[in-house]
Amino acid sequence: MMRAGAIVKALDYGIELKKGVLNKGNFCRIERVMKKAMAGEDITVGFLGGSITQGCLSSTPKTCYAYLVYQWWCNTFPQSNITYVNAGIGGTTSQFGVARADSDLLSKDIDFTVVEFSVNDDDNPHFLETYEGLIRKIYGSKTNPAILIVNSVRYDDGINAQAQHVKVGEAYGIPCVGMKPTIYAKVLDGTMTSRDITEDDLHPNDLGHGFMADVITDFLTDIYKEMGADSDIEKADKALGDITPITQNAYENSVRYRNHNCQGILTQNNGFTADNTPQNDIREIFRCGWTADKEGAKICFAVEGTCIGIQYRKTVDKPTPIARAVVDGNQEQAVILDGNFEETWGDSLHLETLAEHLPFGTHTVEIELIETHKEDKVPFYLVSIIASGRNK
Repeated sequence: MMRAGAIVKALDYGIELKKGVLNKGNFCRIERVMKKAMAGEDITVGFLGGSITQGCLSSTPKTCYAYLVYQWWCNTFPQSNITYVNAGIGGTTSQFGVARADSDLLSKDIDFTVVEFSVNDDDNPHFLETYEGLIRKIYGSKTNPAILIVNSVRYDDGINAQAQHVKVGEAYGIPCVGMKPTIYAKVLDGTMTSRDITEDDLHPNDLGHGFMADVITDFLTDIYKEMGADSDIEKADKALGDITPITQNAYENSVRYRNHNCQGILTQNNGFTADNTPQNDIREIFRCGWTADKEGAKICFAVEGTCIGIQYRKTVDKPTPIARAVVDGNQEQAVILDGNFEETWGDSLHLETLAEHLPFGTHTVEIELIETHKEDKVPFYLVSIIASGRNK
């Protein structure tokens, strides 16, 4: 079995799995899921994150870390019927994660979930706030799911958003594990090279995914072994309402608008065409939006909230049109939406923050094509508007 081989290799490389525990947190939710599985009840395990969670550069969907962790649940609790939900979408951050958590994860009635955005989020206050909003959204959802925060890392420079994400874990009593003090530490000390575990210093190969799964499942195994002990892990988790946010918490309430749910907010459309191609999978990311290819085409919305984001396509099929977005008529703070992507790996679902921490209320958003070219390969693609924040 590949899983057994991965464990042997982790030991051979001297990876110190216990060092991966960045915050032990409160185990009670994870224990409840394990007890449910031990009793033979059905459980659902979910994974929300970016391309690493999706399984990019793993050789098969069953060799990515998420599936290997799911396999641990199946092997540990064979009496339970366990459902696997992989909600990883490449190139996305926790800002998009909180806007899609309901549809892609929470609607599946999950019992346990990994949340992994630490190489897509930046190490700054903005992503501390978006990540807190995501964790609060999951933590307070109807099934009271157990959460494990997982921190991936870049294997060339060690950069990630671990510091911000662990702050959230500590504030909410959520366990956190990381690859920086475990796998990356062995790259730093020369035990292995980054090419042993990744082709691009970001996405793990099968061996790297196996190592990630080892860090996670070692932690879960320790909880399983300690389950029922008379210790702090027995204390109940706090209710969401009893936890004071550590940020302004403008992102917990986020709504994503596309062409099928924009009734009431779409106020003007001159030259944009709705894309009605069915979306059969969450990774079909360029669906249900609007396209335009004529200079001067304009589409306008009126959305309620305090923060506004816009998703559009950055394409490698250059050239493509360039648009401008204006919030509340403020031309001086207009944001240019350049659909031309300078990377080469493929088209990107780009999320641009247009405004943040505005007074709560209805705000206007105008998107207008300001530059087109005779040789444009594809039209400008507006994917969605995301409005966040509530009236306090």
